[in-house]
Amino acid sequence: MLVSIDPKPKRPEWLRAQAPVGDNFRQLKSLVERLQLHTVCESAACPNLGECWNQRTATFMILGNFCTRRCGFCAVQKGEPLEVDLDEPRRVAEACAALDLRYAVITSVNRDDRKDGGASLFAATIRAIRERIPGCRVEVLIPDFQGSREAMAAVMDARPDVLNHNIETVPRLYKQVRLGARYERSLEMLAYAKSIAPGIPTKSGVMVGLGETNEEVVDTLRDLRAHHVDIATIGQYLRPTPAHLPVLRYVTPAEFAAYKSEGLALGFTHIESGPLVRSSYHAAEAL
Repeated sequence: MLVSIDPKPKRPEWLRAQAPVGDNFRQLKSLVERLQLHTVCESAACPNLGECWNQRTATFMILGNFCTRRCGFCAVQKGEPLEVDLDEPRRVAEACAALDLRYAVITSVNRDDRKDGGASLFAATIRAIRERIPGCRVEVLIPDFQGSREAMAAVMDARPDVLNHNIETVPRLYKQVRLGARYERSLEMLAYAKSIAPGIPTKSGVMVGLGETNEEVVDTLRDLRAHHVDIATIGQYLRPTPAHLPVLRYVTPAEFAAYKSEGLALGFTHIESGPLVRSSYHAAEAL
C-alpha cells in the first residue's frame, strides 16, 4: 500500500513524551557527569529520556561522543573521534552498580578509525559489568564494524545477553539515511553473530516516517527474520534539528500495531512497535 507524504506534516497530538524532570532524572544526570560518561539518551536526543531516566535506566555510549559517520537521521556529534578511554568499562560498570541495574544496555558511536571498530572495548565493558554486578544482563547495540567478522567474534566471545544491531531503514533509502553503511552488510553481520553464538538472541530496529512504504517495512522485517533475528523494534523517526532529514509522515498507532502483528506472524519472539519506540526501549521486557 502506498502512503501519502506531506512535505511538512504536523506533529500529532498523541506523539508526546515525558518531560526530563524529577529527582531520579537529576540524580542520574549527576552520576553520568561525575563518572564522565556519555549516554545515547542525551547524545542522540532520545524522546524517551525523561521517562527512562526517571525509571533509573539509561543506555551508556562508549568510545567517546564523536561519530566517524554522518548519517542523515542521527543527532550524535560528528567529527574527529576521541582517544579510546581504557578506563571507561570500569566507570560504566560503576554507574550500573550505582543504579542497581539488572539489565544494562551499552552502545557506541561508529569508530571507523579503529581496526576493530571498538569491539574490544565492548567486550571489556560486558566483562566489567558482569564482574561488578554478577547476574546483571547486558545488551549491546553495536555498529557494523565495517563487516569485520573478527570484531563481531570478539564481542560474542564476551557473551552478551542480547546482540543488537540496527538495520535502521529500508534498503531503498540507505543512501540518504545511513551514509557509510550497507543494508546487506548489516544483515550479514546479524546472521554471523547468530551463527557463532546460536543461543544469544539477536535484535534489530527500524525507523519509519522517512518515505518508506508499509510493504517495504514488512519486507525489511522479512529480511531480518531470514537472517535469524529474534527481536525487532519499530519507531517513528523524529527530526533532531533542521539540519537533519525531514519527517515525511507520522505513522499512526494503528499502523504500528499492524507492523507488530506482521512481525510476530513472521516468527519474531518479541516486537516493540510504537511512535516513541527506540532500540533500547523496554529492552529488559523484550528478553
